[in-house]
Amino acid sequence: MKNQINDKARFLHILEAIEEINNYVANCDYDEFLLHSMMKNATVRQLEIIGEAASHLSQEIRTSNQDIDWEAIIGFRNIIVHEYFGINYEIVWNTIKIDLENLKERVKHILISFP
Repeated sequence: MKNQINDKARFLHILEAIEEINNYVANCDYDEFLLHSMMKNATVRQLEIIGEAASHLSQEIRTSNQDIDWEAIIGFRNIIVHEYFGINYEIVWNTIKIDLENLKERVKHILISFP
């Protein structure tokens, strides 16, 4: 089934995951985030989805959008999946608050080029 999902669908998955994360942490600060295991786990799951979708984008798309650090996104996914017992939630929080909005805007811009 992996190969049946095209780049546009994967970008839409990324946007959906970002929106989910934004909904989870709306009106929340870092200390509150740390107190809620369900919020942390749901957020990490959506970050996994973002990384997984990024890892299956075509090489052509990744090459034509080199301003996005695909390797960092994919690498972060691999860390949170395989090192689940050692997740650094400060890094997760900073990713949410600093990096995701930029990624969201870039993905929206890229989606404009799809029919």
